[in-house]
Amino acid sequence: MEFERKRHSRRTSLNIAPLVDVVFLLLLFFMLTSSLVRESAVRIRLPESKTASPAVETTSTVVITREGGIFFMDREVGLSGLRKAVSEGLAGSEEDYLRIKADRDAGIGLLMRVIDEIRLAGVRNFSVVAEKRP
Repeated sequence: MEFERKRHSRRTSLNIAPLVDVVFLLLLFFMLTSSLVRESAVRIRLPESKTASPAVETTSTVVITREGGIFFMDREVGLSGLRKAVSEGLAGSEEDYLRIKADRDAGIGLLMRVIDEIRLAGVRNFSVVAEKRP
């Protein structure tokens, strides 16, 4: 008496729906926890220009407020401390470039004094940021 052996062919399948959920959750987690570049907390209105081009994001920015306040790397330094702050701030980096964000109502004389202090600190490459007119 021979017994017939029945072979059950089980077809294995992989359900990828939970895997897709996990991937989307990981993507959402990393998007929410990644650090974004923040602009300085000082509110200024940039001047407008028809020929302005998008600026390359750098970490070294000098901000001039309407009231005459001068900020470098998000801390107020004033005109008298700007040269020292810039030379110390750029001493350890390879970067020799600054952006100057001046409020449109800030005086041109103050802007020129800031440029002089930046040049005296040894920076030769800088740009004044403007918003592009529509």
